[in-house]
Amino acid sequence: MVKGKPTTSSKGKKAPPPDPLAEKRPKKTSKDPIFEANKRSFRLGGDILPKRDLSRYVKWPHYIKLQRQRRILLARLKVPPALNQFNNTCSKEMAGRVLALFNKYKPETHAERRQRMQREAQQQAEGGDVTMGSRKPYLIKFGLNHITDLVENKIAKLVVIAHDVDPIELVVWLPALCRRKDVPYCIIKGKSRLGQLVHQKTAAAVALSEVRKEDTAAMEQLRNECRIMFNDNTKVQREGSKGSRGVKSQHIQDRRERLAKQEEEKKLKTRI
Repeated sequence: MVKGKPTTSSKGKKAPPPDPLAEKRPKKTSKDPIFEANKRSFRLGGDILPKRDLSRYVKWPHYIKLQRQRRILLARLKVPPALNQFNNTCSKEMAGRVLALFNKYKPETHAERRQRMQREAQQQAEGGDVTMGSRKPYLIKFGLNHITDLVENKIAKLVVIAHDVDPIELVVWLPALCRRKDVPYCIIKGKSRLGQLVHQKTAAAVALSEVRKEDTAAMEQLRNECRIMFNDNTKVQREGSKGSRGVKSQHIQDRRERLAKQEEEKKLKTRI
């Protein structure tokens, strides 16, 4: 038997690779005659547009615009420590305990005061002694001038300040005064929450000067926590917030840094 090259059948031959310079023929897609293409028209009176985010088309109320602009400005600008301290607020659990304690010492409403005075007048008309037991001896103190006097005279036991007072200049000095007079204070989110305690829409600050015996332990615990978190916290008193850049400004800064880095690399290559 003569040895030679192995014979290859026609079936084993490989097809030549396609020409890369040849024009690509479009693939024919088989259409199903049962299903017809239903083209949609999004012109006036046509098909319904697909769902998308329409928030930028909404005409928002003026107060919402102010809130958003204020938040952006506070994020962009450098905030000094005197203003930045109002971002350090009580936790949700601690704020709940503070409000629960203050809720026990709500002042009288106009209706309750009128009922009490009518009851006392009726007792006095009947010839009996007017009892003052129905009136609460210890009540929440509110009003900036009143609270300032209580803090200066070291009568206030605990001062609660709202974090969103507008203008903030009304209470920006109050934490420093409390630290100077060694009066425990805390900052809580929401001036409307403090206003509910004194039957007002809002309240910048509220305070307690005395509590009943059954609330003495809870009061002392809150005073100690407020001292640690606010009065003795020097980090909050000295640190302000650093301004953060927007998305566009951040991209511009990154591009400038990349160009500067490329220039330095070119200079190094030319020196070599």
